[in-house]
Amino acid sequence: MEIKGLTKDNIIKISEHKKEKEWIKNYRLKSYENFKNMSKDLPFGPKFNLNFDDIIYYKSNTDDLTDDWNKVLKPIKNELDSLGVLESEQYMGGMGVQYESEVIYHSMIKELTDKKVIFTSIDNAIKVYPELVKKYFGKIVSNTDNLYAALNSSVFSGGSFIYIPPHTKLDRPLQSYFRINSKGMGQFERTLIIVDDDSELHYIEGCTAPTYATSALHAAVVEIYVGKRSKCRYTTIQNWAYNVYNLVTKRALVEESGCMEWIDGNIGSKLTMKYPCCILKGDNSKGTCITISVATKSQLQDTGARMIHIGKNTNSKIISKSIARNGGVSTYRGDVKIKEAATNSYSMIKCDTLILDKDSISDTLPTNIVSNNTSTIEHEATVSKINDANIFYLNSKGIPKDKCEELIVLGFLEEFRKELPMEYAVELNRLLKKNL
Repeated sequence: MEIKGLTKDNIIKISEHKKEKEWIKNYRLKSYENFKNMSKDLPFGPKFNLNFDDIIYYKSNTDDLTDDWNKVLKPIKNELDSLGVLESEQYMGGMGVQYESEVIYHSMIKELTDKKVIFTSIDNAIKVYPELVKKYFGKIVSNTDNLYAALNSSVFSGGSFIYIPPHTKLDRPLQSYFRINSKGMGQFERTLIIVDDDSELHYIEGCTAPTYATSALHAAVVEIYVGKRSKCRYTTIQNWAYNVYNLVTKRALVEESGCMEWIDGNIGSKLTMKYPCCILKGDNSKGTCITISVATKSQLQDTGARMIHIGKNTNSKIISKSIARNGGVSTYRGDVKIKEAATNSYSMIKCDTLILDKDSISDTLPTNIVSNNTSTIEHEATVSKINDANIFYLNSKGIPKDKCEELIVLGFLEEFRKELPMEYAVELNRLLKKNL
C-alpha cells in the first residue's frame, strides 16, 4: 500500500488501514489542522523548501510484525543483513526494525519479558496498552510544538514504545533500526519511552537510506520520561543518504535525581535539524548531550541541544564536535535556560569545530539565559584546522600522508567515540573513513 500527498482523506486512509481507535484518528486530524495553520517558514534554523504534496506518507510491503527473521520477506532480510543489522542483534536485549512506514521485526530476550519490560512498536502499543500510551503520548512534544512535530502527529507510522518498570536495570541495550528505501519517501516514526522510578535503559537507534535524485524526508518525534533516580541513555548514529531532509524533535522530561544522556551522531543527510532537549524538572536532575556532525559537500548539519533547568541543583552538559569539509556547512545551535526557581544549578557548553578546507563554514549560535544569581553557565567554543605541522609530525613517524588527516579527525572525535558500545564505535570509524 502506498499513500502520496498530504490531505485529510489520506490521513484518514492511514488511520483506517491501521484499524485505529477513534481517539487516535481524531488526534491525527487535529494535528493536521494545526499543521495547515502554521507558517511553513520556521522561526529558527536554515531556510529550505519542501513540496509536501510530492512526499509518500505511507508505504508498506507487509503489515505483519514478526519475531522470526525467516518470516521477513527475503529481499528485505538480505538487504538488512548486508547492512549488518542481523549481526548486531546478538549484542542487544531486544531489536526492532522499521522498513519504510512499518515496523516489520521485533524481538526481546525472555529475561526482559520476565521483568515485565515492554518493547514493541508504537502502533502495537496503541492497540495493546492504550491507557499507558494515552497517559504519556504527546505530552512532552505536543502537536502544536513546531511544524514538523505537527506533521509527524498527523501521519506518524512505526517507531518504538518502551516501558521499563520501577526498580529494573537492563544489562544490555535495546535497539531499533530505521530504513528508507524508496524515492520520495517520508518516514515519520514516533518513539515513546518511559523509564519508571529507580530504573535504567540504554536505547540505540540506527538509520540509513540509499541515494536517489528525489528528496526524501525523515521527520521523527521522540518523547522520553525519566523517573525519579532513573537513567536513560539514547544513542543515535544516522547515516542518511544525501537526498534526505532529517528534521527531528527529541525531548526528555527528567524527574528528581534522574539522568538523561543523548549521544547523537550525524554523518549523512542533505540537511539535518536536530536539537535533543532535556527538561530538568526535578531537583538534582542531570542532562547530557554529546553530539558529532560531519558536513561535507552540499550538506548542512544544523545541530545542537536544549537544556531547560526548572528544578534546584540541576546540572547539564553539552559537548558538540563538528567537522566541515569540501564546502560543507556545520552549525551549532544551542538553547540553555536556567529558570528563576532553579537555584544552585550549573550548565557547561563546549563546542569544537574542525574545518578541513577554505570552502567550508562553521557557525556557533548559542542562547544562554540564567534567571537567578546562584547559578552558572559556562560556554567554550573553538575553531581549528589541520595545520602543516601536525601533518609533518605524523608523516615523520612513518604514517602515509593520506592517513594523517584521518587520524587527526578520529582523535578529534574521541570524546564521542568512547561513549559508544564497542561494535558501534567500530561502525562509526568505518563511516567516518568512508566520508572523509
